Amino acid sequence: MRDVKPARPEPLHGLMAEFMHPEKLVHAARCAHAAGYRRMDAYTPYPVEGLAEALGHAGSRIPLIMLIGGVCGGLGGYFLQWYSMAIDYPLNVGGRPLHTWPAFVPVTFEMTVLCAALAGLLGMLALNRLPEPYHPVFNVPEFERASSHRFFLCLEAADPFFDLATTRQFLKGLDPVSIHEVQQ
Repeated sequence: MRDVKPARPEPLHGLMAEFMHPEKLVHAARCAHAAGYRRMDAYTPYPVEGLAEALGHAGSRIPLIMLIGGVCGGLGGYFLQWYSMAIDYPLNVGGRPLHTWPAFVPVTFEMTVLCAALAGLLGMLALNRLPEPYHPVFNVPEFERASSHRFFLCLEAADPFFDLATTRQFLKGLDPVSIHEVQQ
């Protein structure tokens, strides 16, 4: 007879509270942040004013990423034109100087805009960890309502302040519609 090991429970991703109204979700996020929770996320069917601040997100790094991308694109576009016209293949047309910066402005501007936009897109995808075809919250059957009419707050088990029993009691005190365990 073989020894059968008991099934190990799946690791817990966190606890998710379901709310009917966006105001309750924002209030719950503020309370969770004030209580010390930092690893949490909210899911809504549409953008909710003040939710990012309530979750503790101070600002975005996208403007800085776009600035760096735009500066690199502008400098790269200008350098490419200067190198090709003045160094690599100089042509003296009508006695004009080889380095004529006014002629380089349109391409430099376009490269600045193009590289800033691409840096913004790629930065947004990277910071949002996209594409993400699987996330543990998809394991909760009720989560499909997040795309139509419900609001969810998930407190992650990776948070150092997370304790299953304490966190469940904390979420019950916020008056949610229901509380769900999110398995990995």
